[in-house]
Amino acid sequence: MKNESFDITKSSGERVKFSLDKLQGSLKRTGADKQTVSQIIDKVRDELYQGISTKEIYNRAFALLKKKKSYLASKYKLKKAIYELGPTGFPFECFIGAVLKYSGYKVKVGKVLQGKCVTHEIDVIAHKGNETTLIECKFHGEQGINCNVKIPLYINSRYQDVKTHWNANPKNGTSLSKGWVVTNTRFTDDAIKYSKCCGLYLLSWDYPKNDGLKDRIDRLGLYPITVSTLLTNREKQFLLSRDVVLCRELIHDKFYLDHLGVSEVRKEKIFNEISQLCTIENHK
Repeated sequence: MKNESFDITKSSGERVKFSLDKLQGSLKRTGADKQTVSQIIDKVRDELYQGISTKEIYNRAFALLKKKKSYLASKYKLKKAIYELGPTGFPFECFIGAVLKYSGYKVKVGKVLQGKCVTHEIDVIAHKGNETTLIECKFHGEQGINCNVKIPLYINSRYQDVKTHWNANPKNGTSLSKGWVVTNTRFTDDAIKYSKCCGLYLLSWDYPKNDGLKDRIDRLGLYPITVSTLLTNREKQFLLSRDVVLCRELIHDKFYLDHLGVSEVRKEKIFNEISQLCTIENHK
């Protein structure tokens, strides 16, 4: 049976044809060499069967990558790691704030702002130069759930209310000129169409094309702490509770691992993995 004739089951339940190119592309993005990519593809392809889930394909490729180099597996699990920032949306908001901070913005997370009509709790407020941007985050804990048009409709009304009040007050010192909606999943076509029409900027896992969340994270080496294959879930939750959301932040705050009682041997392995992840040269 040819590879193209295999049906696979996505997280949404939809059945689609297996794409060798997509698997190859996701493996190449980790920075794995050609031989490693080829070996993994051959092994996964040999184990395909009708109706296999994308999750099972992912798990097999992930296990094979981890045997090679743990940091390659960490990069491969990026999408899953974003979901692991839950169950609440707050760590995701902190993560988006941290990504913007390393992109040159001055950032505040979870602040209440006065609008013309009512007050609003804003997920992320970002300042750069003489401009201020309001960012609202929509976190989904399950794959297969997309942001429909209701989300940008609602957020645009809040943004306009705050914008009217903000720009009428010269004491703010900046112009509130941009509103963003960020999600860890995807936007529906109507959501994109509406946002283009009203001027909202959308950022999702793979939108805008070549500049979505996955592209920015890979390009800047700004991986969430949840990508680590060496930290336990308990250790990750401890770090998130201390507002350590980026791997590169842990490099500067090594004492957190001392609080967790991590052995020197494990600590060295963890920092080696994280250092390789955060080296920009690995993402070019």
